[in-house]
Amino acid sequence: MNHGRTKHIKVKFHSIREAVKDEEIQLKHCGSYAQLADIFTKNLNKERFFWLRKEIGVYKTKTKGLC
Repeated sequence: MNHGRTKHIKVKFHSIREAVKDEEIQLKHCGSYAQLADIFTKNLNKERFFWLRKEIGVYKTKTKGLC
């Protein structure tokens, strides 16, 4: 068993829960379609890839000449 990892997760969870309780942070539900991390973790079709790429602020640019 990995007790160290479990303890680490518990500490992070409790610190987040405490911050929410103290109104230091506010959690917002994010539906599965809006999970921006999917661009890094899933095999996506072209339309979904381009939409997620735009949402994280990455744009294709054209450069002229040498840099």
